[in-house]
Amino acid sequence: MKKFNLLAIILLTAFSVNAQDVKFAPLDTSPVDISYYPHKAVKSKKTDSPTAVIKVVYSRPSAKGRAIFGQLIPFGEVWRVGANENTEIKFYKPVTIGGKNIPAGTYSLFAIPEKDKWTIIINKEIDLWGAYAYDESKDIARVTVPVKAVSTPIEALSIAFTNNGSVANLVIGWDKTTVEVPITIK
Repeated sequence: MKKFNLLAIILLTAFSVNAQDVKFAPLDTSPVDISYYPHKAVKSKKTDSPTAVIKVVYSRPSAKGRAIFGQLIPFGEVWRVGANENTEIKFYKPVTIGGKNIPAGTYSLFAIPEKDKWTIIINKEIDLWGAYAYDESKDIARVTVPVKAVSTPIEALSIAFTNNGSVANLVIGWDKTTVEVPITIK
């Protein structure tokens, strides 16, 4: 009988713990997304070495009728290339950006948008919220790329890759703007 009472108490305690309401956060207005190079890397079979060469993790804010570059995202200021936490870029192999050799590893991706060009920044510091604690002394590469206008506005910030031989073009697009960052894979 003592064993039965002990079992009943344990079960009742377990049920009461599981019955508590869990407060889940609402859906984020800027959901997190991941872009890979090559694009189908995550769909291939697992091997001893990663099939992805580059991985970008970023939050995707939406335009929602707002003017983006030059207003919501001011020209001439460091931007986290997304929303919420800063965007992170992981290189599974060494790469070259703007003539700078970058070892395999995980880095922050920032940009300084201008009307006709952007400065793309690869920074050693990760796990930041936005660009508030951005430290220029931790930059490992900066490259200036031209802005390309698009005829159909892009509602949500989007990051993708195109392929040009041994060069992966990191394409960032939002609103009426795209930029391409050539990344040479070693």
